[in-house]
Amino acid sequence: MSGVVELHHVVDGPVDAPVLVLAGSLGSTLEMWRPQVAALADSYRIVRLDHRGHGGSPVPPGPYRMADLAGDVLALLDRLELSTVAWCGLSLGGMVGMYLGSTAPERLTSLTLCCTTAYFPDPAPWVDRIAAVTAGGTEPIADAVVARWFTPDWAAAHPDQVKECRDMVANTADSGYLASCQAIQAWDHRDQLPSLPVPTLIIGGADDLSTPIDPHSRTLVENIPGARLEVVPGAHLATIEEPDRTSALIGAHAAN
Repeated sequence: MSGVVELHHVVDGPVDAPVLVLAGSLGSTLEMWRPQVAALADSYRIVRLDHRGHGGSPVPPGPYRMADLAGDVLALLDRLELSTVAWCGLSLGGMVGMYLGSTAPERLTSLTLCCTTAYFPDPAPWVDRIAAVTAGGTEPIADAVVARWFTPDWAAAHPDQVKECRDMVANTADSGYLASCQAIQAWDHRDQLPSLPVPTLIIGGADDLSTPIDPHSRTLVENIPGARLEVVPGAHLATIEEPDRTSALIGAHAAN
């Protein structure tokens, strides 16, 4: 495990409110959570973060592992003097949440896992993605990545939001994106799920092509004790495509 980095983060909401941490997908920045801030910042102190290699956070040399990303988070919580938090992570952020839930469960009051997985059975897409970023950086892959983030009809109706997300991917540091891909390629948390003790909600996008309900969400709900699954309309970034429903689910689970 490499040394921790000081994560770029933004805090919204009342100082004395329960804390909800939001961690996003590969290639995103903390701006992807604006719909949830608008919906939940009256009730929660919301901490949004950029993973290492993303947004305003440092870009240490790779490869990264999930332990590295989780270590950065624990260091951030310590700096903010937060002993316990509710966690909501989408995709990569969900993987970090699972790792924290298994290795530092005393820091989490609840765990919301959005459009994520404990394991990718086929490594080929990650091998191809790593090769593409190594060859040309994030700019050439941005359109293809974001095409899988939203359903076609929603994307056609929201071109400005799609462009913003495309720019997030294109502007992610090439080396940070590549090193994060390597963390995902090596990720397999399946054997830890049955002993994960944190109350867990899984939110799956009905049209998610990146981490489809079957097998990804099903594996989580069938193996994490007491977990429940909520399927919402939308693709991989269902929190943006279906903000009202996902925000309500996130907020209700964080309150438990």
